Amino acid sequence: TSNKSLIFIICLGLFIGLFLKLFVVDILYVSGTSMEPTIKNNSTIIANKLQYGISLPYTEKLFVQWASPKKNDIVIYLYNDKIVVKRCVAVSGELLEYSSNPLYTLRVGEKEIPLTENQYKKISSFSSVPKGYILAIGDNYQDSVDSRTYGFVSVKNILGKVICK
Repeated sequence: TSNKSLIFIICLGLFIGLFLKLFVVDILYVSGTSMEPTIKNNSTIIANKLQYGISLPYTEKLFVQWASPKKNDIVIYLYNDKIVVKRCVAVSGELLEYSSNPLYTLRVGEKEIPLTENQYKKISSFSSVPKGYILAIGDNYQDSVDSRTYGFVSVKNILGKVICK
């Protein structure tokens, strides 16, 4: 019976670990400089996957949602089948101001974010963040592929909030 108890304890531990990894917290390795200096390349972060709701494992959808990201939250979501880490710089309904003279820029509150001509053309038709979406941008503006390139991120696709970096 002690072997059965040991096997049961090991299986229970594996089940609890798998459950925590799928639904509660995720430990992720960051590869890239898009969030520097806040999150360095080759560092490890911990994300709370229950911050905004319960996500469906291996998908980019929430099963149940009870909160939305707030401005300045660092969030994780899937883009091109990879988990990415970006900062929420604007939430649903927040006003967006653009300038193309002399450089392309996006102003959100006090923050001025540089844009390329293509990025400007892609998002400048939006005067505010659409309902149910956020504007997610890396802290390292020069080296980040983010909402400026691929558009707004659906709140339903956000898998969690970074709680330790």
